[in-house]
Amino acid sequence: MSPRLTRPPSAVVELLRLCVVVFFAGVGYYVAEVIDRDGQPVLGAFGVVGLGIILGSALGYVLGGLMARGTVGVVRAAEAGLRETPADQIVAGVVGAVIGVIVAAGVTWPVFLVNRPLLTLPLFAFVVVASGLLGYRLGTSKREAVLEMFGARVGISARVPVAALPRVIDTSVAIDGRILAVARAGFLHGRMLLPTVVLGELQGLADAGDETRRAKGRRGLEVLEVLKRESGVDIEVLDEELPDVPEVDAKLVRICLDRGAALLTLDTNLARAAALAGVRVMNLHALALALRPPVGAGDDVSVLLIKAGKESGQAVGYLDDGTMVVVERARESIGREAEVRVTSVLTTANGRMVFARLTADSRS
Repeated sequence: MSPRLTRPPSAVVELLRLCVVVFFAGVGYYVAEVIDRDGQPVLGAFGVVGLGIILGSALGYVLGGLMARGTVGVVRAAEAGLRETPADQIVAGVVGAVIGVIVAAGVTWPVFLVNRPLLTLPLFAFVVVASGLLGYRLGTSKREAVLEMFGARVGISARVPVAALPRVIDTSVAIDGRILAVARAGFLHGRMLLPTVVLGELQGLADAGDETRRAKGRRGLEVLEVLKRESGVDIEVLDEELPDVPEVDAKLVRICLDRGAALLTLDTNLARAAALAGVRVMNLHALALALRPPVGAGDDVSVLLIKAGKESGQAVGYLDDGTMVVVERARESIGREAEVRVTSVLTTANGRMVFARLTADSRS
């Protein structure tokens, strides 16, 4: 049988164990120094001092392994949750560790007054390492508060939730108009920034010769006027022309970067460009896609028909998310799973209802 391979101890475990070994060796040395008066050997060539160092080292090796592995075990438990830690959290942890080391050094330095370096040095090192670890853990768990105090000095600021940021309104959002429904539903509130370049673009559309473009511009201006009167929404007009930036989209990106604001848009291309530039983006088009029904007209789905519907010949089943599916002329298929083709989706106050009919394969 081949010998069992064991995982070698980590360097940190051995470092902490060494601190404990040296500490207990020092204890053995100083105790033996007090006991030994004549310096005669008591066990072969070893005197009391030598035996004290050996026994202290042995005791420190045993206890040091337990203490070091217990300390590192806490670190490994934290490591599992920190493997994909973002940079801001790492910076907060380092700041916390530095503070922990400084505090530990400031509190522990009086031990050097004992004038027993074999005792004080390992004790000091152990306290500093443990305090640094504690500071790192506290720094990562309270990273928002730490970065608010120290983040600007290292070039990283606290990551503010996008919902708490002011939002720059894009022309596409004003023209679309759905922002009113989103705001009235309570998903958009707070401070919104309306650059004059957006107002100018809407005014240009409203004065255009083409009827379609003119209708879009007028609709956008009307939506902004109504949105300004909504409770919980504070619209601020920004008079920033930025003559050195020619394109309107580029101006919006610059404003977002300069003011630390999020971009509210329906333009997917602008959203991608702004995100690449480091802007926080709220894409209403992505929101609409996320909230679209799981199925649409023309989709084929498999559903278990479990009961009869209200109308003659109807059968009712449910999708995985609980959406009711009403299948026409399928009452004879109740109790089995059938392939159906969606004909329409009706959204009601109580949720969605899907209407469908059996596919040719299910009828056969």
